[in-house]
Amino acid sequence: MKRNLFIVSFLFACQVVIFAQANLKNRLDALMDADFLKTSEVGIAVFDLTSGKSLYDYQAKKLYRPASIEKLITGITALDKLGVGYRFKTSLCYTGQLEDNQLNGDLYVIGGFDPEFADEGMNRLVDIVVQSGIKKINGRLYGDISMMDSLYWGMGWSWDDNPYYFQPYLSPLMYNKGYVEVTAHPAQKDSAALLTITPVSSYYSVNNQTKSKNSSAGKFEVTRNWLEGGNDILVRGNVASAQIDRVNMCTSQDFFMHTFRERLMQKGIDVSDYAFSDCPTDSMMLLNTYYHTLLDVLMRAMKKSDNLSAEAMFYHLAVSDGKMRVGSDDAVEPIRKKIKQLGFEPKNYRIVDGSGVSLYNYISPELLLAFLKYAYSNENIYEPLYKSLPIAGVDGTLRNRMKEGKAHNNVRAKTGSVTGVSSLAGYAKASNGHILAFVIINQNVLKQSEAKAFQNRFCEELCR
Repeated sequence: MKRNLFIVSFLFACQVVIFAQANLKNRLDALMDADFLKTSEVGIAVFDLTSGKSLYDYQAKKLYRPASIEKLITGITALDKLGVGYRFKTSLCYTGQLEDNQLNGDLYVIGGFDPEFADEGMNRLVDIVVQSGIKKINGRLYGDISMMDSLYWGMGWSWDDNPYYFQPYLSPLMYNKGYVEVTAHPAQKDSAALLTITPVSSYYSVNNQTKSKNSSAGKFEVTRNWLEGGNDILVRGNVASAQIDRVNMCTSQDFFMHTFRERLMQKGIDVSDYAFSDCPTDSMMLLNTYYHTLLDVLMRAMKKSDNLSAEAMFYHLAVSDGKMRVGSDDAVEPIRKKIKQLGFEPKNYRIVDGSGVSLYNYISPELLLAFLKYAYSNENIYEPLYKSLPIAGVDGTLRNRMKEGKAHNNVRAKTGSVTGVSSLAGYAKASNGHILAFVIINQNVLKQSEAKAFQNRFCEELCR
């Protein structure tokens, strides 16, 4: 009798699961009638990680431009290959002799492409030199940028995204992510606004053409003479309330070295102008090293969708293989190997950068889903990855989406958006406690708001 009851209960449970899956499919199919999908494309893949079953596919094998959800591929590969404790280092070294508070030799800053290096790091490097007792450098001050090739941007990056802060000049020597932040506060009507610019450096100049509380002055804008390769910052437009904007610097390594030399001099250290050269490893002495970990970099790459952080992880994949003067082709090779390991053919996809900025990237929802499944199967990858992902309605790039309903606080996912593309991929917790992995890539979309609304509704159904 008990055996018969068990069999009946088991069969009933199976029927409930089958009905629930069919019901979910019907609800998701209904979303495909959205008007904006008549003029655009979408690729979708959903997998129940708890039960180990595929729940939904829609054009999942087709290729799409991923935008910033490509950071998931970069981050998962980096966690797998490098580990959370991997260090992005900036080192101070010297050649010659230290005697009588003088360095009879050269001082080198060796760039390790640390995307988190900001004012704290800059001041720390200056303090290291001060604490060494050096008052005068009789040789030269050098920046060593030998880690990477000389290309500032990735293949397929849009040239007119310069001078936006989200597309900095890539370099092993990054300072404040290669940009400055301009904060404007209104003063008396029609007078120039009060400007604060950080970090402070004489590397750039400022032309303040703003007007306070005057709508005819136009929209607030911060730019620079970027077509000339200059760093003359122009701030203009109406400032009726506090305004903040950012502009990148040309170039990152010069911004770094100019400011470093300037702050050394402010501490009374006599140093000539800087130059760039490879540090002679056979004769150098290490003063100290400043670093951030992969976890630090991963958190910003995912929560804030920071392109520089993703590119740093991308290039360090090649560095960890012992490559010298790495380029994008070197960096993508570990990702190709991971694609192969997951059972896919790398030549069927195209990945050329780590951030998803490039117009040349093409992946499928099916491929990205495989990365998400792989991450879930490895606690050392899944735990930091899950922690780093934006939470629906709570933080990161999802803080203003899915602020109520079942999806609120139950979706952790990476967003993506470039012109014509809106994407969302990550994990969702269903009402039955199951963890789902999902990928949604909207393509040929003119209105980002329509695609985001579709993705929000989709996630709401997943969490029901």
